[in-house]
Order: sequence, then structure tokens, then C-alpha cells
Amino acid sequence: MIRRCPFEQVDVFTAKLFAGNPVAVVLDADELSSEQMQAIARWTNLSETTFVCSPHAAGDYRLRIFTPRGELPFAGHPTIGSAHAFLRRRGRSTRVPAKLLQECGKGLVSLRVEDDGRIFLELPSATHRQPTPQQIGAAAEALGVASADIGMAVIVDVGAVWFTLQLADAASVVALRPDMTKIAALQPPGLTGVTVFGSHPRGGSADVEVRSFAPAHGVNEDPVCGSGNGCVASVLRNDPNWPAGRGDYVASQGTCVMRDGRVHVRYEGESIWLGGHAVTCVEGMLNV
Repeated sequence: MIRRCPFEQVDVFTAKLFAGNPVAVVLDADELSSEQMQAIARWTNLSETTFVCSPHAAGDYRLRIFTPRGELPFAGHPTIGSAHAFLRRRGRSTRVPAKLLQECGKGLVSLRVEDDGRIFLELPSATHRQPTPQQIGAAAEALGVASADIGMAVIVDVGAVWFTLQLADAASVVALRPDMTKIAALQPPGLTGVTVFGSHPRGGSADVEVRSFAPAHGVNEDPVCGSGNGCVASVLRNDPNWPAGRGDYVASQGTCVMRDGRVHVRYEGESIWLGGHAVTCVEGMLNV
């Protein structure tokens, strides 16, 4: 028997149609099996496809997140895009005004809705691990740069695990031409991919340029990556020499794939919040 599930494709970290990072959102997905979810994620061929299900505990909804090749416990732009689709279906009403609580593999994720429509998520707790010199060298080779060109290098786990690397400036990040086969082969096991960042000159529309590569998950370059940006924010917070890390900032991502996304980062006490706008490009019913 064919089931019909509400479906939206949402562009995240943008207020413009056909920019930002798209996520496919399947709503009312309780009766879908994991195998069906994975098949749909392969079919959409987006960096992530999500499935909004009934919560098990305290959440407003439960979210399952799939790449074309597997399931993730957490991802940033799918969280914001799914919250956007959930709110549209609910007429933007929430149990607690302007706030949502999402269940996912990483646990409970708090979200809030700004008056201008931007949705922010509280980044799950991050753990940092220092890579070995050999791992840094392998990452540099995969990116096509010298090890000496890399500043900070940290493996950060926020549910997704990103090898997070700093280059001299935004122009160096944009100029990268990475070897995807070598990136996919990087250790340690369980690595989502590589996120690279560098600073923009002061006074522009963004403070940091970010790129994220995850070929092992079938995503050569993620257009605008929430979890990758969260890892960058976590690294910057601990670096007193990085001006953007001492306060709120804006990251740009997607420059090299014509997506022009903007991720807004805020430091509030011990928490890191990141967010932006989202806009629905496609809506209808998915036959399953």
C-alpha cells in the first residue's frame, strides 16, 4: 500500500529561494522503516534528508537525519530546516512560545525562533581532540596545502565529527581544490569530514569563510554546514588571538558552490547558538 507523507525541501541559512543549503524534510514519518528512510535519502541525493516523527519523551518532535549513505545523530542545517517545516505545518504554534525542543540521536536540542524568522539552535556539547602530526599532514595533503599553512587543527565532535582546520584567511579557503578520495580516506574512523575556515577582512558582510567536505558520506562539499560551523565556533571560542571568537560573528559558506549562505553565531554563557533564515522551495506529498 502506498503511503503519502507531507514533504518539503527547505533552503537553510538564507532568506532567498535557491540559495543556502537544501534539506529534504519528510513529515509524519512514524510508519517509515529505517530502510525506507535510507532509500529516500539516496533518492533525494541531498547532503541530508530528515524524517519528523512523534517524540519519545519531552521533545516537540523526534528527528532522524540521513545522508545518502547513512544516519547521523545530529546535523545543523537539517535541524533548522526541519524546525522550519514543522512550524509551517503547525502554523508556527509551539508548546512554549517561540521555542522548540527536538529529540535526535545526540539527545535533546533546544531551538528558538527570532522575531525576524531566524531559527537558532543550541549546539550540542562539543568534545575536542588534538590530531596527531601525521593526521594533520594527511589532511593538508588532501586539501592541497602545506602543513605549515594550517593554523589551529582540532577534531571536534558535536554529534557529527569534523576535522576542523584553520587557514590564513578567507581567500585561502575559497582557493582550495581538495582531493576528495584522500579526504574520504582520512582517519580516525567515524570522521564525518573536514571543515576549513579562515577570516575575512574586517568590515565586510561576514567575518569567517567556511567550507565543509564529507565525501565518505556521499557529500563532496556541503553547501552550508551547521555542524561544521558549530565546530568552528567551538574552536574559536578557545582562541583568544582570534578576534571573531571573542563575540558574536557571521560566517559565510557556499561561495564556491554558488549558495551564498550566512550562519549567525552567538556565545551566551557556556552555550553556543547558531542559526539563520530558512525558506521552503518545494512542498507537496511524497508517495512511499
